[in-house]
Amino acid sequence: MPKIRTCAFCGRPIEPGTGIMYVTKRGEILWFCSSKCFKNYIKLRRKKTKVKWVRKKVELI
Repeated sequence: MPKIRTCAFCGRPIEPGTGIMYVTKRGEILWFCSSKCFKNYIKLRRKKTKVKWVRKKVELI
């Protein structure tokens, strides 16, 4: 059974067979749901906390 991964930038679920996998120099694997998320995180170096369209994590008490 394939895993459903989450996007490293926006937090949306990524269906199996889709998305972009990026491996950093340190060996960390990052998954992105779209080229929009990839460009904002890697190329433009934007912070996900400052982008309005990114889902905010809800902390459970």
